Amino acid sequence: MIEFDDVQDLVSPVVIAAFEGWNDAADAASAVVDHLMAVWDATVIGAIDPEEFYDFQVNRPMVGTDDHGHRRLTWPTTRIAIASPPGLHRDVILVRGIEPNMRWRQFCAELLAACDDLGGELVVTLGALLADAPHTRPIPVTGTATEPELVDRLKLEQSTYEGPTGIVGVFSDACVQLDIPSASYWAAVPHYVAQPPCPKATLALIGALEDLLECSIPLGDLPEDSKAWERGVDELAEEDEDVADYIRALEETRDTADLPEASGEAIAREFERYLKRRDQD
Repeated sequence: MIEFDDVQDLVSPVVIAAFEGWNDAADAASAVVDHLMAVWDATVIGAIDPEEFYDFQVNRPMVGTDDHGHRRLTWPTTRIAIASPPGLHRDVILVRGIEPNMRWRQFCAELLAACDDLGGELVVTLGALLADAPHTRPIPVTGTATEPELVDRLKLEQSTYEGPTGIVGVFSDACVQLDIPSASYWAAVPHYVAQPPCPKATLALIGALEDLLECSIPLGDLPEDSKAWERGVDELAEEDEDVADYIRALEETRDTADLPEASGEAIAREFERYLKRRDQD
């Protein structure tokens, strides 16, 4: 059982979850929750007991000094935070942690029980995978959902992936088994720049969340960080002709595959986000 500090009743909360590890290429997904915790001034209210789920030789505790100069040991875990974002007429439960090393089903059951205790009405999981995507084009984000209304409104597709899965897949499946409404978004990170961070992929996932929540999310330095990241990859590619040729081939494949109407829809969505941010400012 996850014990909470004193928490008032939340308003129609949506759960947004991301986990470091296999599901989190370039830390793009977990960086979204980190960003949301910062811009929404989230409060951590509880954490899962790491003793049951983590191998401390794989995910070691960290020792350091706190703001008061005291030595502190921080254990790997998964934390739950809450926020009341301005402009969103519902509260948010943020789940941020590390893919567990054992007892995945119990791990998911405890987290979902905690979210249920807090009144969570929709679970949104975030992930990132390495893919044949050029860094010079918009980062592809694929989404799935169990709710017909979300599928229709956001034009989501049924997942056709078959193969190994991580904690995000198990967590999403647990939602289905418990009949909890859920959605999942995955960003495709260019595999030739797999090292974290990837602010462009983080930004793409935030855009998908804005569409789902129908609200504007403060972006902070992410747009500039994304441009700087892209310039940095451009410079690296210029130093290696083979890499530059490979990227050009990916660009041609991507541009050929993108239908004009699909590009038009993407432009329209981005313009709608811009208008919402302008109105909020």
